[in-house]
This record gives sequence, C-alpha cells and structure tokens, in this order.
Amino acid sequence: MSGVGPVEPGEGTHARDTPADTPVRDFPAGAPAGADPLAAGSPGADAATPAARLLRGPAHLYAAHRRAALTALAALLLAGGGYLWATRPHDTRQAAPAPPFPSQVVDVSYLGEVAVPPGTRPRSFAFAVLLGVDSGPPVTVTRVAQPYAGLSLTSAPRAPFRTKAGAAHKVVVTMRVTECGKTPRGVGLPFLDVTLRNARAIQVHSFILGPRYAHDLSEALQVACSNDSGNDQNA
Repeated sequence: MSGVGPVEPGEGTHARDTPADTPVRDFPAGAPAGADPLAAGSPGADAATPAARLLRGPAHLYAAHRRAALTALAALLLAGGGYLWATRPHDTRQAAPAPPFPSQVVDVSYLGEVAVPPGTRPRSFAFAVLLGVDSGPPVTVTRVAQPYAGLSLTSAPRAPFRTKAGAAHKVVVTMRVTECGKTPRGVGLPFLDVTLRNARAIQVHSFILGPRYAHDLSEALQVACSNDSGNDQNA
C-alpha cells in the first residue's frame, strides 16, 4: 500500500462514542497521564467549575460544612467563656494577717525602787516597771511572778489588767522575804515571769530587767535578811 488512510474498525471491534451527558475533563498542559484535574493539589484544581466540584460527591460538602460548624462552635465557646469570666464576681480582698504574739509587742522596763505601799508586812521592798504594748490588739496581763522560792510577790494594779496598743502601764511590784535561806544572793540576771494574753495566744514570758534591777534586788535582800536570826516564822 502506498498511502495511509483512515483505519477502519476490524472485525469484532467498534468505535465508542462519548455519551453526551458525560462531562469532558480538560487536562492542563504538562499534567501526568491519568491525573485528575479536580484532585487537591493537582494543576487546575482551583479553576474547577461549580459543576465539576459537585462531582466530588456529598463527602466533600459534609467535610466543608463540618469545618465551618466546628469553627463557629469554637468561637461561641470562647466568647461565652470570656463573658462568664468577665461577669463573675472577683474577690479582691486579701485575708487579714494574723495578729502578733503578745511577747512580740510587749516591753517591760525597770524604773527603779519605790516606797512600799502602806500596811505592807516587814521585810518587804518595792520597785516599779513600765509595761507597754507597741502594736496589735490589746494585751491582758493575767499574772506577774518571780522564780525564787523564798519570796512572795504582789502587783499594783493587780492582775489581770489590760493594756492597749500605744499605751503603757506603770506597775508597782512588791516583794516580801518569806524565807531568807531560799532567797538568791548576788543574783546576776534576775527576771520577772509575766503571763500575757491577746487575740493570738497566751504566753508566759520572762523579762530580764537589767543590771540596775539586779543590784537593787541584791541590796534589798541583804537589808531584809541582815538582822535575820534564822527564824523566818514571824516574817
């Protein structure tokens, strides 16, 4: 044969026509054979027509609708949470600090010797202290005592008495020798035991009154026991 003409179908073969209702997909230049132009990421996907997008089926529409619904729900929850936080009552008050312990705010200082109160029994001597409260709630003195077995003690004012913050009480302490053999001699650091109470606690605190008090106490004890014959029954 010297020429090439149209190839006629052979026996048992026939040409299929493209049905009229089947959409024809245009493949862009350079697209690989068999590529779907409507597939995500493939060339021409963004240029697909609405009719072509419908070919992706209900799954695509459901996914798009689901994403939009989740986005709207998240925005609604975020806005609702912010509204609840903004409208709820906020307690800006802070808990009040606990009051100080009474021994932290009470100071006792020695003032010196004073005359014994009228009607005091023999072998007695007296001195004065100043008890002050620096801060905090009022402090009540419930007891004033001393550690020596041969001495008895009374105070004026008598306990209990109360002192407010910023105030001070002058307290006259009267001691009487009951047994010279049990009194200290040459005391170095004598102290008073004071029981204190405030809104925080009850404490027994020993106040060392310093060298002046130690000197005056030693001299008073020597005078009280200088004429003692060893018989303390009449004290």
